[in-house]
Amino acid sequence: MGELRGAHVPVLLERCLELLAPALGRAGRTVYVDATLGLGGHAEAVLATHPQTMLVGLDRDTEALAHARVRLARFADRVHLEHAVYDELPDVLDRLGHPVVDGILFDLGVSSLQLDAPDRGFAYAQDAPLDMRMDQTRGLTAEEVVNTYPHPDLARVLRVYGEEKFAPRIASAIVRERERDPITSSARLAELVRQTIPAPARRTGGHPAKRTFQALRIEVNRELAALETALPAALDRLTIEGRLVVLSYHSLEDRLTKVALADRVRSKGPVDLPVELPGTGPTFRLLSRGAELPGEAEVAMNPRAASVRLRAAERLDPTAEQRRRTDRERYRRRVRAMHQPGTGSAVRRPTPGDDGTGTDEEGEGHDS
Repeated sequence: MGELRGAHVPVLLERCLELLAPALGRAGRTVYVDATLGLGGHAEAVLATHPQTMLVGLDRDTEALAHARVRLARFADRVHLEHAVYDELPDVLDRLGHPVVDGILFDLGVSSLQLDAPDRGFAYAQDAPLDMRMDQTRGLTAEEVVNTYPHPDLARVLRVYGEEKFAPRIASAIVRERERDPITSSARLAELVRQTIPAPARRTGGHPAKRTFQALRIEVNRELAALETALPAALDRLTIEGRLVVLSYHSLEDRLTKVALADRVRSKGPVDLPVELPGTGPTFRLLSRGAELPGEAEVAMNPRAASVRLRAAERLDPTAEQRRRTDRERYRRRVRAMHQPGTGSAVRRPTPGDDGTGTDEEGEGHDS
């Protein structure tokens, strides 16, 4: 396998452990899925913290899997690693006999191993063949995309996946250049993009080729298409009080995550009904307000964490949640009734047993 290439510092490790702990620390065996195993930093910490937890680790990168297997060797009896993309998660869990799991982590984007490996073509700062495949055993390479996509498709990839405002201009430059000679190296592509972008725009926002390389990587690895399928499937596989944590590194990933979670935390019942209809209430609750950002200390320790956005959610018990919401609504209706003119109830405190619903304190207790 050779020596490990590149350093690996797990992003937001302590926060991820904190969020997953209530789900993985329950009595008995629990199952944790690392949907983007990488070099196994998060997985190692989870296994060390929770001795009863089983790991199912997925990664499409065979080199990363090999390194993670060595790193996690001391936990071998609790580890099952799979060469798979995260949208294959349901098939993997079915094969392993796990209908539901307790915790799932997605640490999206390109890994330290892939960025630091000079022969993988992910980094615009190093000259390498234009590969960019996370799984080097299959699929289209970035070289094929750059040299074969027609101008409209190439511009679309750069505009949508790279959010590159100069996408048509860059696509035109690529088409002209490849007509002379195929573009096969990352350094040549990076320099071509740099020359194409107007000088004022090159002075801000980091390396001029950053967005182009991001777009090609996403296209080559079908990252957003896989994520769009994987997130709902992962949520469906969580047990009651199971937890999902997602680390995103650009706005497109974070937007997909936000949409997938929003669909599960909203009520789907009519808004004008006094109580929630069975089966229409939220099935998840968010564990933070919006996306959490890294602190200064985290970024100082690991500069690659600078762009991370964390979102997390917990699966609700639908019966308990329905009961809580019904009790809250009953309590609110009783309070409103107490203050209606002519009811004579404004100075009367409900006594235990009134209309079979208990005391006000019981209603508030369900609301807490």
